[in-house]
Amino acid sequence: MAIEEQVLALVKEAIHERASDIFFLPKEKGYLIQLRTSKGLAPLKGVSFQSGQELLTWFKYAAQMDIAEKRRPQVGSMKLAIEGKDYWLRLSSLGDYQGRESLVIRLIYALSQSRYFFPEQLEDLARFCQRRGLIITSGPTGSGKTTTMYELAKRLSQTKMVMTIEDPVEVHEGSFLQTQINPVAGISYLSLLKAALRHRPDVLIIGEIRDSETAHLAVDAALSGHLVLATVHAKSTFQTISRLESLGVLENELVNCLTAVSYQRLLPGKQGTACLLDLAGPDLLKKVLLQKKRGDFHNWADNLAQLLKEGIIDETTASQFSQG
Repeated sequence: MAIEEQVLALVKEAIHERASDIFFLPKEKGYLIQLRTSKGLAPLKGVSFQSGQELLTWFKYAAQMDIAEKRRPQVGSMKLAIEGKDYWLRLSSLGDYQGRESLVIRLIYALSQSRYFFPEQLEDLARFCQRRGLIITSGPTGSGKTTTMYELAKRLSQTKMVMTIEDPVEVHEGSFLQTQINPVAGISYLSLLKAALRHRPDVLIIGEIRDSETAHLAVDAALSGHLVLATVHAKSTFQTISRLESLGVLENELVNCLTAVSYQRLLPGKQGTACLLDLAGPDLLKKVLLQKKRGDFHNWADNLAQLLKEGIIDETTASQFSQG
């Protein structure tokens, strides 16, 4: 089988499993290819070192990465057509301590493919977007955070100017003005934010909050009167607040700018995978912010119990996601 045919077959199978990531991991006798789905990490198949390197080289070349560099970290992105649909792939390569190269590919799905167990939760979140301030979508890797954020922004873009600052652009959306940082060219989050504010956007998307600088940029933009949408990795709804505080954001800043926080996971249901949200609006957040000891969720357990009672998910899934 030609290398391109192998690539298409591999990505096609990952999409069929609704995988969020494909892992190429070097092992003692070759490469192990794994998929990350809503059920966790699962092996797909093993290949020889030669076959693994051929696959990695094909992906890196297509993503405009340096195929000769196998140790230093690299990132790239590419578009691949599968069964008449375009999928964006986000790539990250890195060598291990023995100089063997690994590759992780993030699969970016179209907005129209997202499903929510309780659509009214998304509608509530959309109503909060009619206000100004900071709205955070949290959850672990592969939980659909970016997709939810873009679904909200896509609705807003019908009547408002939406601008994104991303690292890198994940979902390509024609109704937004999308920008991307480029450290090599000296284009940072800070420089893009200054340019963004001069463009007078109604809605500003600041991708993922990863560090203190990005957290303060998001808060400052929200305090200046913009609606800011951002994502962050956090283990629960209210611990998202603690995560922001750990990045140096002050309590009084959060009181004045935080409009809503949602935590989400993609759960396997009996009729397919869908997204479950746990949502906290401004009134609840103000109460929680003043508490010295915070819990984790608003009504996550109740929603899981309802899905189980209605037979939408099984007991295994309910138990697996009981802690978020």
